[in-house]
Amino acid sequence: MDGAFASGTLIALALCALVTLANLASLTLAGRRIGAARPGSAFPAGAPVSLVRPVCGLEAFSEEMLARGFRLDYPAYELIFCVADAGDPILPLLHGLIAAHPGVPARLIVGDERVSDNPKLNNCVRGWEAARHDWVVLADSNVLMPGDYLQRLQAGWRAETGLVCSTPIGACPWGFPAEIECAFLNTLQARWQYAGEALGLGFAQGKSMLWHRPFLEARGGIRALAAEIAEDAAATKLVRAAGRRVHLVAAPFEQPLGRRTLTEVWSRQLRWARLRRVTFPLFFAPEIGTGALLPLGLGAAVVEGAPALLALAAMAALWYGAEYRLAVHAGWHRSPRLVLAFLARDAMLPALWAGAWMQSAIVWRGNAMDIRPKEAGPLRPRVRAA
Repeated sequence: MDGAFASGTLIALALCALVTLANLASLTLAGRRIGAARPGSAFPAGAPVSLVRPVCGLEAFSEEMLARGFRLDYPAYELIFCVADAGDPILPLLHGLIAAHPGVPARLIVGDERVSDNPKLNNCVRGWEAARHDWVVLADSNVLMPGDYLQRLQAGWRAETGLVCSTPIGACPWGFPAEIECAFLNTLQARWQYAGEALGLGFAQGKSMLWHRPFLEARGGIRALAAEIAEDAAATKLVRAAGRRVHLVAAPFEQPLGRRTLTEVWSRQLRWARLRRVTFPLFFAPEIGTGALLPLGLGAAVVEGAPALLALAAMAALWYGAEYRLAVHAGWHRSPRLVLAFLARDAMLPALWAGAWMQSAIVWRGNAMDIRPKEAGPLRPRVRAA
């Protein structure tokens, strides 16, 4: 019997060590990738760019986020703001910003096109079609754009590139739930995206996307991104089908969070988990092992003896210490409560993972959507707003 217990302890420790090593490897790959110089951009220097920004509603940092787009250090670009609803409260702010920056070509398009069940994609269609230039950036309204925003996207373009994008990095959290969201966005999700890119498995992220318009137009244009419920999943599959790669910027852009409630964090993460499960199920399945609490907690319930428990504690210290070190290395948010945020995040992960498999419905900005794969059918255009 003692031999059986000893064997069970060794197996549990070995499995926990394997999962820990996999996560440490991903942290190492991401740390080497983030912020590293990447010479050899194939982007044509100074090429004019159309910057399309879908906007919906007022948020905590709306004025600062949108004003940043008028202050980019780039010689030739235009701004196109897309608002689906003619009654959106963001419109007065946009009119004011455009009037206050006459030196920057900027337009406002009101009214969307119903090409999919994805409201953000619908809101982008008319902006894409109105863009004057061959290089187009689709950027969410809550992306914090530095002065060299366009140059940093362009630096990631290579001869084999089909798309350059940036994962969001949580910043300016107000309150502990927002710190939990930083723990999800930064050292977990961004880390795995950069590790995947380092291994040749780049995934698109819809926050900031640099497209070469002729490339996408030759494959159906922006409407081709309606092939999946999430436009970034469709973009990933389209680029790979063309034999190209998705690349990430060397240093990702921040998304100021402000105050979050735990319910908001849970709902957002559950929505994203369900989208990943539907669009990339084989990659989503292993996500159950990306948090330390479940595997190491199960290991602690199985092993026998103080030395084994100390070994598991050492694994946890290595795991969370490496996560915190990545945040320091990348210059991301960190605080004395960040390790507690890691623990809270990892406590949520198993329920989020299970919930993603149990249902195929999400709510996004008040829009209820069934995200199960379905046969493509004719879509009727929505009447344009005046």
